[in-house]
Amino acid sequence: MTILVTGGAGYIGSHTCVELLNAGYDVVVVDNYYNSVPEVLNRVETITGKSLKKYECDIRNREGLEKIFAENKIDAVIHFAGLKAVGESSRLPLLYYENNISGSVVLFEVMEKFSCKKIVFSSSATVYGNNPIPYQETMTTGDVSNPYGRTKHFIEQILGDVYTADNEWSISLLRYFNPIGAHESGLIGEDPNGIPNNLMPYIARVAIGRLPQLTVFGGDYDTKDGTCIRDYIHVVDLAKAHLCAVDKVLNGTGIEAYNIGNGVGYSVLDIIHAFEKASGKKLNYVIGGRRAGDLPAFYADATKANTELGWKAEYGIDKMCEDTWNFQTKNPEGIK
Repeated sequence: MTILVTGGAGYIGSHTCVELLNAGYDVVVVDNYYNSVPEVLNRVETITGKSLKKYECDIRNREGLEKIFAENKIDAVIHFAGLKAVGESSRLPLLYYENNISGSVVLFEVMEKFSCKKIVFSSSATVYGNNPIPYQETMTTGDVSNPYGRTKHFIEQILGDVYTADNEWSISLLRYFNPIGAHESGLIGEDPNGIPNNLMPYIARVAIGRLPQLTVFGGDYDTKDGTCIRDYIHVVDLAKAHLCAVDKVLNGTGIEAYNIGNGVGYSVLDIIHAFEKASGKKLNYVIGGRRAGDLPAFYADATKANTELGWKAEYGIDKMCEDTWNFQTKNPEGIK
């Protein structure tokens, strides 16, 4: 079986490629390296001892995607490719709508042309908006506070319409919470280009000395310590969820959404203190103003993924921080 992974050189994509290769799948990766580097895929091959096919292409490039499908018999797609920074999306909404939504539509059209109707979509817990916590898949979605989340919601709706029009499709919508951590080898981890938008790589770069100080966005939320609470999940646990979802889409039809999280809420200060423990370093941080589009707290009810996909998160916050620090110390200047 051959799986096409869009955005496969990215943080979650690369860890999922490891799990796919280890499970015996053939893997084809398409990535434009907007927020990643080609060396990541070489490291995936080193970790697994197996090779994958690599294409440098933007998913908005219809001709490029059609070439990939023509050259490979793709059985299913895992779709990661897209811009993903909440704050940036509030500043640049048109960029997010054009890239994430237009690119996804092109991908789905090419899949349909080549009769590949099985997809696992990288969605987000942000689609739940201001629903009460813990988030459950039965909740209404769409009341979203930022353009990034709205792109995920709109793509879910598009895929729902695709399935309604053609019941041969098999679609899993994986609603991620907050992935952190790294592969235990230290060869791959979260290593965004430029200044990180996500908390953990920023913390790691402050700890290693690449950045002078961490600003915590908001210390006056109605939470236990005033900082935002999120459901953090180890990226390897998240990657394994995709393995379960691929198995499901390959063996049936339909469309289902699944929460992929630990079901536990940790504050920003919880993460900082756990990272200080893992690294043995005192982190330099200050409390700043709130960031546009951020919600005070959210975490998952992952019961549906546990029962229907046979998936459950295994790793806790200490392991997440230890593996992040291992990756950072082995790659102090990032992956080159």
